[in-house]
Order: sequence, then structure tokens, then C-alpha cells
Amino acid sequence: MTEDSTSDHTSAEDTAARPAANVDTVEELVRKQLSTALGGPRGVIEAAVPTAAFTLSYVITDELKTALIIAASLAAVALVVRLVQRSTVQFVMNAAFGIGIGAAFALRAGGGEDKDDGALAYFLPGILYNTAYGAVLLLTVLIRWPLVGFMVGAVTGDPTAWRNDRAMVKLCSRLTLLLAAPCILRVAVQYPLYEAGEVGLLGTAKVAMGWPLQVAALGAMAALLARGRTPLHPSPAAD
Repeated sequence: MTEDSTSDHTSAEDTAARPAANVDTVEELVRKQLSTALGGPRGVIEAAVPTAAFTLSYVITDELKTALIIAASLAAVALVVRLVQRSTVQFVMNAAFGIGIGAAFALRAGGGEDKDDGALAYFLPGILYNTAYGAVLLLTVLIRWPLVGFMVGAVTGDPTAWRNDRAMVKLCSRLTLLLAAPCILRVAVQYPLYEAGEVGLLGTAKVAMGWPLQVAALGAMAALLARGRTPLHPSPAAD
């Protein structure tokens, strides 16, 4: 199947709507949507490399600004390559945004007597983000409006129809909990390291618990999805 040159400029709404045309079950839809969200192996690398480079550079040079420059430079190179290839910059921009926020925290904290404070601050936004995102995911499950359900609703064209099907609500709740699990684990491991001032261990944990942990969670989601055949469009009789 081929696409013309305008495909790179397709809107997010069009991209999200595409899977609905050739899937019949919630399981198929979520598999396709999550695959798109990951960005493939390249998206994984673009997200992980700058953080790994920052950690390694800081441990070797003990220079905060040098580590930040190296991380930012790698993200910039990835962005230029994407632009030259006229491919989506979504995933590299996500990484660049994270680096920018981390750098702002790090530079602000790096002026104190303990220069490790700046390096530690680089990781603080990620910890805060995972805390907030994990809490939101758990809340949507508790109030029986699981976040994955809105993913289904965005594709079917009816944001709330999925709630009429108990099986779909149950499935979406389980999937949302699996999405929340990496966030909870990251905070549980990384926050104590942050409090202890362990820059090297914290950087290692951030890389190891980044995309690898996300992929593991998605593997668990794939296993759950492989067992079910929940209709994408609930029966009109379902209440």
C-alpha cells in the first residue's frame, strides 16, 4: 500500500480515525493505536538516547552544562534527520520537550553549593510527571471512566458509547491499570534514589525503566488483548 507525499501532513484526527476502518474488535483497535503511539523502535531510541547520554556524560565529566549540551545536541540531530526525511517529528519532539524541562530544573538548582543538586533536578520533572499521570490513570479507573475507553471513543466517533457495554468498560479498566503500572513503579524506585542523591543510579533507573518498562507493560496488554473479542461497536440492546 502506498501513500502520496501529503501523508506526512495528515492531521492527528485523520491518523486516529484510520484504524476504525479495518478493525472489528476493541482488542484489534487498541493494538493498532498503541503501536502507533510507541513510534516503533526508532521512537524508542529517540526517547532513550538523550537521557542515557546525559547520565553517562555527567558521571564521566562531573559537568552539568556539558551533560545538558550533549543530551540536547543528540535530540537536535534526531530532529534534523526527521525533518530531512520528512517524517513525523512527534517522538523526537517529545524527547526534546522532556530535555528542555529537565534542563530548566537542573540549571536553576545547579547554582547551589552542591553541584549534584542540578543533576538531580534534571530528573525531577519525570518523577513528577509519572506521579501525576499514574494518579490520573488510577482515578479514571476508580470512577469507571478508564482512559483507554476514550481512545476507543475517539476512533468510533462517539466518545461515550463504549460505557454502555460492561465488557468494554471492564477491558478498558484493565488496560488502563496496565498503562498506570510503569508510572507507579518508576516513582516507587526513582523517588527514593532522588532523595538519596544517587545521580548515577537514578539515571540508570530512568533509562532502564523508560521504554523497556513501557514495552513490558504493552506486552502484558497484548497478552490480555489476545484473549478477547470485545465488539468495537456495542450492541444497541446493551444497557
